Amino acid sequence: MISGKCLEVCCGDMQSVRAAIEGGAHRVELCRALEVDGLTPSPEMMESAIGMGIPVQMLIRPREGDFVYNEDEVENMLKDIRLAKKLGANGVVIGALRPDGSIDEDTIRRLVSESEGLSITFHRAFDVCAKPFEALEQIISLGCHRLLSSGQARTAEQGIPMLKKLVEQSAGRLIIMPGSGVNVNNAHKILSETGAKEIHGSLRKDGHTDSEQVRAITGILEA
Repeated sequence: MISGKCLEVCCGDMQSVRAAIEGGAHRVELCRALEVDGLTPSPEMMESAIGMGIPVQMLIRPREGDFVYNEDEVENMLKDIRLAKKLGANGVVIGALRPDGSIDEDTIRRLVSESEGLSITFHRAFDVCAKPFEALEQIISLGCHRLLSSGQARTAEQGIPMLKKLVEQSAGRLIIMPGSGVNVNNAHKILSETGAKEIHGSLRKDGHTDSEQVRAITGILEA
């Protein structure tokens, strides 16, 4: 891996985790129900993926829909973080907003506190937040290590202008990781034009991660 570049593969089942590993992915984001943009994986799935030896980031998202959570949902997320930590996860992927589209700082502060010792990614709830550049500062100050974003566009390629601004604004204080619609044909462009070092994609074929696509992008990162 050259210049600290990293491919994170979003995996919705164990077949995809195996394909990601076979293709040389550096890390996986583990979830289920990709058809609704991902939900927290089952304990059994967590344990199986962690046992395969690749760094695993657990998506912590209790339901589909918006990112405005009530107290019961927050308690469920805290419980899932504790389980991910107990099972040996590398990190967690979190996010929460207020009804006005701002970052729910109180909830994120609780989730980050529970995640102490883990790598913490703020997920694409960011892409529907109201004031992205202000939100970035909040996410950094709350202690997140990474931001997964499409630059508030439908795809990361379309979001290149904002992603570039986010990389510049973050100035190394956290990692900006472009994601959404990443593929073999646009990964190099996204990385080179944004200045990002990490990139995220599901790289699926026939509903599962395809090891050949993973291998092709790891090759791009190492070129």
